[in-house]
Amino acid sequence: MENNNNKRYAAGAEVMEELFSEEVRAGMQGIKHISPDLWDMIVSFGFGDLYARKTLSLSQREIITLTSLITQGAFDQLRVHLQAALNVGLSKEEIIELIIHCTGYVGFPKAVQAMGIAGEIFKEN
Repeated sequence: MENNNNKRYAAGAEVMEELFSEEVRAGMQGIKHISPDLWDMIVSFGFGDLYARKTLSLSQREIITLTSLITQGAFDQLRVHLQAALNVGLSKEEIIELIIHCTGYVGFPKAVQAMGIAGEIFKEN
């Protein structure tokens, strides 16, 4: 069982390297110091079991993630996933269109906030 957990963790860490900058990954590791168990779940399950699957591309997974985060109003996580979306090939125009499309489902307040955050991320790049 331990060997399987190591494989899951390694797969998750590999995906995280593709999605997130070293700076973002370092910031995320603050969770590790607070709760090593939660950190292991994030890496092994969140990225090892979910993101490392082969049927959908990382850019398709980021479209789903961005939509879900906007729907939840999880704007802190939205920031890092907007950067990840750019890192795996989504264009600025595709992200803008995704946010516009979400407006009909999540309402203007969440869409406007998401667009403002996207604008900040675009300026940083």
